[in-house]
Amino acid sequence: MWFKRIAMLGAIMALCVVVLGAYVRLTDAGLGCPDWPGCYGTLTVPQSEAAIQKAQTNYPHSVIETGKAWKEMLHRYLAGTLGLVVLALFVLAWKNAKQANPQIKVSPWLTSLLLVIIVFQAALGMWTVTMLLKPAIVSAHLLGGMTTLGLLTWIAHRHWGQYSNTLYANTIKQSQASRWFIRFGLLVLFIQIFLGGWTSTNYAALACTDFPTCHGAWMPEMDFKDAFHLIRELGQSADGGNLSLASITAIQWTHRIGAIITLIYLGFLALNSLKYAQLKNLSILLIAVLFTQIGLGIANLVLHLPLVLAVGHNLGAALLVIILVIFNSKITGRKINQ
Repeated sequence: MWFKRIAMLGAIMALCVVVLGAYVRLTDAGLGCPDWPGCYGTLTVPQSEAAIQKAQTNYPHSVIETGKAWKEMLHRYLAGTLGLVVLALFVLAWKNAKQANPQIKVSPWLTSLLLVIIVFQAALGMWTVTMLLKPAIVSAHLLGGMTTLGLLTWIAHRHWGQYSNTLYANTIKQSQASRWFIRFGLLVLFIQIFLGGWTSTNYAALACTDFPTCHGAWMPEMDFKDAFHLIRELGQSADGGNLSLASITAIQWTHRIGAIITLIYLGFLALNSLKYAQLKNLSILLIAVLFTQIGLGIANLVLHLPLVLAVGHNLGAALLVIILVIFNSKITGRKINQ
């Protein structure tokens, strides 16, 4: 069944797009191409001497770095291909809905929502370049990517996942508190992802590098007013001045507090879910990824943000999204057959 296969392909590609996007951002290649959707006026990166000279003439204020440009364009190519995959899911879902095909296990409206998000993601990608990495735009782009990953994971799991209906008849389905506790876990995670994205896009990851204190204090000097003023330019305060150390310290410190809250909440969720046989393996996986993610966060601080660990930290966040979406799919109360 094509829908089922394309859904799995889309989920895998979405994970790759999120991780590649993090790599592009962390290597400062987000402005590797000064225009959108092409690069220096073409759909590829200028390579020949003549092409580079023409690009420099057309974009005199840009420094042409082909390495960074290729990173950015590879991300755009992959994201564009993912857009075509989502479009295929949209067409197939509505086509099968008209034929009342029971093999499609999700509403076609869900694929419609996914398509809208993909289009909006493309717009955010364009604004990221044209608005010169404005933090609110870049952070929204990250959340959009994680949302896309979550929806594609949901669709894929509804077609590939297997579990026993006993889970719903005898346990979680009768416990609304447990169901909502798992549902709320996604909100907690996405808030923490936003805080992580806000930290990265404001270059606050190394605002203080000691741990567990910050600048040698549990409560360092912080400025929350400018730190979380959303409508401002990169590196600037609300009044247009330079963003202070106290502001970026507040950003990183808040991300740390969010990490503690997320660890406690998701850790308790995983431990509480161990008692359900159908959720036991997933709960163990959640615990493993959760503590790995905390370890990567600490390592990024004390080792001054090495690229491989920074990208790994973004991968960890994406894996947590996948795991929590599968958790939520499993408690939806519908038996899924292979």
